[in-house]
Amino acid sequence: MKRLSQKESGLDTKTYARLARLSSPIAIQDFLDALPMNWEKGGDTHHSPARALLAKKAHCIEGALIAATALWIAGEPPLLMDLWADEERDGEDHLVALYKRGRYWGAVSKTNHASIRFRDPVYRTPRELALSYFHEWFVNSTGEKTLVAYSKPYDLSCLGPGWVATKEDLWHLDERLNALPHYPLVPAGYERYLRRADVMELRAGRLIEWEKSDPRT
Repeated sequence: MKRLSQKESGLDTKTYARLARLSSPIAIQDFLDALPMNWEKGGDTHHSPARALLAKKAHCIEGALIAATALWIAGEPPLLMDLWADEERDGEDHLVALYKRGRYWGAVSKTNHASIRFRDPVYRTPRELALSYFHEWFVNSTGEKTLVAYSKPYDLSCLGPGWVATKEDLWHLDERLNALPHYPLVPAGYERYLRRADVMELRAGRLIEWEKSDPRT
């Protein structure tokens, strides 16, 4: 994969250099973990990587785009995987950046929760990787497991680099991701076999990294 150059990215010299220093998926994940959550207190956002880095905060989608940009700068494809949850049961969707080491898949994930985070490159397929999130993906109020589907990997390089530094919100990207083929994780009729999260799991699920009271966000 051809590296994304500074000129192509539209990023300023300092921001590009900052991402270029993230030379591995682990370094990218460490960077995202230190970036405060974007609680969208001024309204919903879908910031480009440049705008999110300028604001010094990011939610899961914005974090995935930052990770994809850093991977592209490092010469790896900027791949995303869309994870769907059952909204009727208060599930929340998520987006991760994918990477490969040899034949195996891993993921970089910006989240406020303890479980649906970084994945090491040990998964043979995107489905295996998506399933690694299934058990801990539950509603904290009810314990219901809500992860229902995952998308085929989407290569952002097919859009060109214009999304990296645009000042516009990237709502059109949501439409593209939602239009991707998505594959179910729970076999039809097997919902009745799913066990709700127990007391210990619920307690762990309430552990968060960034408080909503954080004045920076």
